[in-house]
Amino acid sequence: MELVWLIYLLAGLLIAIGLVGTVLPIIPGVPLMFLGMWLVAWIEDFARVGAVTLWFLALLALLSVAVDLLASALGAQRVGASRGGLLGAMIGTVLGLFFGLPGILFGPLIGAVIGELAYRGGLHGAARVGVATWAGIVVGAVFKVAIAFIMLGTFLFALVF
Repeated sequence: MELVWLIYLLAGLLIAIGLVGTVLPIIPGVPLMFLGMWLVAWIEDFARVGAVTLWFLALLALLSVAVDLLASALGAQRVGASRGGLLGAMIGTVLGLFFGLPGILFGPLIGAVIGELAYRGGLHGAARVGVATWAGIVVGAVFKVAIAFIMLGTFLFALVF
Protein backbone atom coordinates (compact mmCIF):
# COMPACT_ATOMS: atom_id res chain seq x y z
CA MET A 1 0.00 0.00 0.00
CA GLU A 2 2.86 2.41 0.79
CA LEU A 3 4.38 1.78 -2.63
CA VAL A 4 1.15 2.86 -4.28
CA TRP A 5 1.25 6.21 -2.48
CA LEU A 6 4.90 6.67 -3.42
CA ILE A 7 4.00 6.12 -7.07
CA TYR A 8 1.14 8.62 -6.79
CA LEU A 9 3.57 11.08 -5.20
CA LEU A 10 6.11 10.50 -7.97
CA ALA A 11 3.41 10.95 -10.60
CA GLY A 12 2.27 14.20 -8.99
CA LEU A 13 5.84 15.47 -8.87
CA LEU A 14 6.38 14.60 -12.52
CA ILE A 15 3.22 16.46 -13.49
CA ALA A 16 4.14 19.50 -11.39
CA ILE A 17 7.74 19.61 -12.63
CA GLY A 18 6.41 19.13 -16.13
CA LEU A 19 4.16 22.17 -15.78
CA VAL A 20 7.18 24.23 -14.74
CA GLY A 21 9.11 22.73 -17.64
CA THR A 22 6.66 24.12 -20.16
CA VAL A 23 8.35 27.49 -19.73
CA LEU A 24 11.86 26.38 -18.77
CA PRO A 25 13.58 25.16 -21.92
CA ILE A 26 15.95 22.76 -20.18
CA ILE A 27 13.15 20.65 -18.63
CA PRO A 28 11.14 18.41 -20.99
CA GLY A 29 7.89 19.61 -19.46
CA VAL A 30 5.08 18.01 -21.41
CA PRO A 31 6.80 14.60 -21.74
CA LEU A 32 7.32 14.57 -17.96
CA MET A 33 3.65 15.39 -17.48
CA PHE A 34 2.71 12.52 -19.77
CA LEU A 35 4.93 10.15 -17.81
CA GLY A 36 3.25 11.20 -14.56
CA MET A 37 -0.19 10.74 -16.07
CA TRP A 38 0.77 7.34 -17.45
CA LEU A 39 1.99 6.29 -13.99
CA VAL A 40 -1.38 7.15 -12.45
CA ALA A 41 -3.18 5.22 -15.19
CA TRP A 42 -0.83 2.25 -14.71
CA ILE A 43 -1.15 2.13 -10.92
CA GLU A 44 -4.94 2.05 -11.37
CA ASP A 45 -4.75 -0.70 -14.02
CA PHE A 46 -5.95 1.79 -16.66
CA ALA A 47 -9.43 1.65 -15.11
CA ARG A 48 -10.18 5.40 -15.20
CA VAL A 49 -7.57 6.62 -17.68
CA GLY A 50 -7.76 4.16 -20.55
CA ALA A 51 -5.97 3.55 -23.81
CA VAL A 52 -7.87 6.12 -25.87
CA THR A 53 -7.14 8.89 -23.37
CA LEU A 54 -3.49 7.86 -23.09
CA TRP A 55 -3.06 7.82 -26.87
CA PHE A 56 -4.57 11.28 -27.07
CA LEU A 57 -2.24 12.51 -24.31
CA ALA A 58 0.74 10.88 -26.06
CA LEU A 59 -0.14 12.63 -29.33
CA LEU A 60 -0.36 15.95 -27.53
CA ALA A 61 3.02 15.30 -25.90
CA LEU A 62 4.58 14.55 -29.30
CA LEU A 63 3.00 17.68 -30.74
CA SER A 64 4.53 19.68 -27.89
CA VAL A 65 7.99 18.28 -28.61
CA ALA A 66 7.60 19.15 -32.30
CA VAL A 67 6.50 22.69 -31.44
CA ASP A 68 9.45 23.02 -29.07
CA LEU A 69 11.93 21.97 -31.74
CA LEU A 70 10.46 24.02 -34.55
CA ALA A 71 9.26 27.28 -33.01
CA SER A 72 12.51 29.17 -32.53
CA ALA A 73 14.10 27.73 -35.67
CA LEU A 74 11.13 28.79 -37.80
CA GLY A 75 11.16 32.26 -36.28
CA ALA A 76 14.86 32.62 -37.06
CA GLN A 77 14.56 31.10 -40.53
CA ARG A 78 11.83 33.56 -41.52
CA VAL A 79 14.40 36.34 -41.37
CA GLY A 80 17.29 34.33 -42.84
CA ALA A 81 19.26 33.47 -39.71
CA SER A 82 22.66 31.89 -40.13
CA ARG A 83 23.87 28.81 -38.29
CA GLY A 84 25.72 31.19 -35.99
CA GLY A 85 22.48 32.90 -35.04
CA LEU A 86 20.74 29.59 -34.34
CA LEU A 87 23.69 28.28 -32.33
CA GLY A 88 23.86 31.55 -30.41
CA ALA A 89 20.19 31.30 -29.56
CA MET A 90 20.66 27.77 -28.22
CA ILE A 91 23.66 28.79 -26.13
CA GLY A 92 21.84 31.90 -24.90
CA THR A 93 18.89 29.76 -23.87
CA VAL A 94 21.07 27.47 -21.76
CA LEU A 95 23.16 30.27 -20.23
CA GLY A 96 20.03 32.31 -19.59
CA LEU A 97 18.80 29.68 -17.15
CA PHE A 98 21.50 30.76 -14.71
CA PHE A 99 20.16 34.33 -14.62
CA GLY A 100 16.59 33.65 -13.57
CA LEU A 101 13.55 34.98 -15.38
CA PRO A 102 15.40 37.80 -17.21
CA GLY A 103 17.92 35.26 -18.49
CA ILE A 104 15.20 32.87 -19.59
CA LEU A 105 13.38 35.66 -21.42
CA PHE A 106 16.33 37.45 -22.99
CA GLY A 107 19.11 34.83 -23.15
CA PRO A 108 17.96 33.42 -26.51
CA LEU A 109 17.61 36.91 -28.00
CA ILE A 110 21.07 38.03 -26.84
CA GLY A 111 22.62 34.72 -27.90
CA ALA A 112 21.08 34.92 -31.37
CA VAL A 113 22.30 38.49 -31.83
CA ILE A 114 25.84 37.62 -30.70
CA GLY A 115 25.90 34.46 -32.83
CA GLU A 116 24.65 36.31 -35.90
CA LEU A 117 27.13 39.14 -35.36
CA ALA A 118 30.00 36.66 -35.05
CA TYR A 119 28.92 34.71 -38.13
CA ARG A 120 27.91 37.50 -40.50
CA GLY A 121 28.32 40.86 -38.81
CA GLY A 122 25.89 43.72 -39.24
CA LEU A 123 23.96 44.88 -36.21
CA HIS A 124 20.65 45.46 -38.03
CA GLY A 125 20.47 41.92 -39.43
CA ALA A 126 21.64 40.42 -36.15
CA ALA A 127 18.95 42.32 -34.24
CA ARG A 128 16.26 41.07 -36.66
CA VAL A 129 17.44 37.49 -36.20
CA GLY A 130 17.51 37.89 -32.40
CA VAL A 131 13.99 39.28 -32.23
CA ALA A 132 12.62 36.67 -34.63
CA THR A 133 14.26 33.84 -32.68
CA TRP A 134 12.94 35.22 -29.41
CA ALA A 135 9.44 35.62 -30.86
CA GLY A 136 9.53 32.00 -32.05
CA ILE A 137 10.50 30.83 -28.57
CA VAL A 138 7.70 32.86 -26.97
CA VAL A 139 5.11 31.55 -29.44
CA GLY A 140 6.38 28.01 -28.86
CA ALA A 141 6.13 28.45 -25.09
CA VAL A 142 2.55 29.69 -25.38
CA PHE A 143 1.64 26.63 -27.45
CA LYS A 144 3.40 24.30 -24.99
CA VAL A 145 1.54 25.83 -22.04
CA ALA A 146 -1.76 25.48 -23.91
CA ILE A 147 -1.00 21.85 -24.75
CA ALA A 148 -0.01 21.16 -21.14
CA PHE A 149 -3.30 22.52 -19.82
CA ILE A 150 -5.30 20.61 -22.44
CA MET A 151 -3.50 17.47 -21.31
CA LEU A 152 -4.12 18.25 -17.65
CA GLY A 153 -7.80 18.94 -18.26
CA THR A 154 -8.22 15.77 -20.31
CA PHE A 155 -6.44 13.71 -17.67
CA LEU A 156 -8.46 15.14 -14.77
CA PHE A 157 -11.71 14.69 -16.72
CA ALA A 158 -10.81 11.02 -17.29
CA LEU A 159 -10.01 10.55 -13.60
CA VAL A 160 -13.20 12.16 -12.34
CA PHE A 161 -15.73 11.01 -14.91
